[in-house]
Amino acid sequence: MYIVLLKFSDSKSQAGQFMEGHNEWIQRGFEDGVLLLVGGLQPNLGGGIVAHNISLPDLESRVGDDPFVAENVVTAEILEITPSKVDERLNFLLN
Repeated sequence: MYIVLLKFSDSKSQAGQFMEGHNEWIQRGFEDGVLLLVGGLQPNLGGGIVAHNISLPDLESRVGDDPFVAENVVTAEILEITPSKVDERLNFLLN
């Protein structure tokens, strides 16, 4: 399981130009079963993503395809978490 932090760069003002492509990228991630959660980092720092069912190299490639990352609107940091204990509703993360 991974946490992806997408923090705004100095090019934050360009986000509007790439928002449609970014949203399409997010939608593909949900459709592919890779993204579990997407939301904003507060206060207005960028975005956060929870991803699973993917290898780190494949996730790095996928994140690089995000127009926000490709166009330097955000910088990406990927953190890997190996779950050892979860609420029963999240048992699927232990597989």
